[in-house]
Amino acid sequence: MKTSSADRLLSDQAYEALLALLGTDEFAAGMRLPAENALAERFGVSRPVLRQALARLRAEGRIQSRKGSGHFVDQPRPQASMVSFGQLTSIPDVRSFLEFRCSVEGEIAARAAQHHTDEDMALIVERRQDFERALLAGASGVDEDIAFHLAIAQASGNRFFSMTMQALVAQTRFSIELVRSLADRSRAQRHDEVCREHAAIVDGIASRDARVARDAMLAHLHGGISRLFGAPPPAA
Repeated sequence: MKTSSADRLLSDQAYEALLALLGTDEFAAGMRLPAENALAERFGVSRPVLRQALARLRAEGRIQSRKGSGHFVDQPRPQASMVSFGQLTSIPDVRSFLEFRCSVEGEIAARAAQHHTDEDMALIVERRQDFERALLAGASGVDEDIAFHLAIAQASGNRFFSMTMQALVAQTRFSIELVRSLADRSRAQRHDEVCREHAAIVDGIASRDARVARDAMLAHLHGGISRLFGAPPPAA
């Protein structure tokens, strides 16, 4: 199942429309959202497109799903409670960050393998394709790379993983750009390696094998450490 650009745009529009309604009298905190059929008809989208918008709201902690009961508006969270990880200030800091990502994203990939929906999997595949298209067009692909990892976090089914990855976007972008600027491999070789690593992650998640997915993600992130520091990746 492939998510088209048109579907992605419609999903974004449905997300924005729902987001604008959350917290109003109609969709106050604790209230149950209308059924998916009713919401899809209201916003003029298909149910698969609507589910992408709902999955994004769940990942952000704006709504929650209760098995057998539907979707409910979550309590608003004060902005001050959001975690700030701060800037990366040195090469050792970047290495520590990449090692932290290994611990977090290895588990994220494992859980995505176990819990992803068809819509989640379609989005992961689409984000991988976006990244490869960006590279072929001569673009940096950094934003597309980040979007790929965010889609995997969303597929984990755990909003705290997704929120953590969202909070780390600035650091992730910085570390990716640093790896690219300092890596001793050629641009073509580096891109080929990353594309193969992404493909292995997608295959691992699609297989619903948590161990394979975890190992593929760790191989990818260890590869980033190796590309930057020129050392063999640490043992999994």
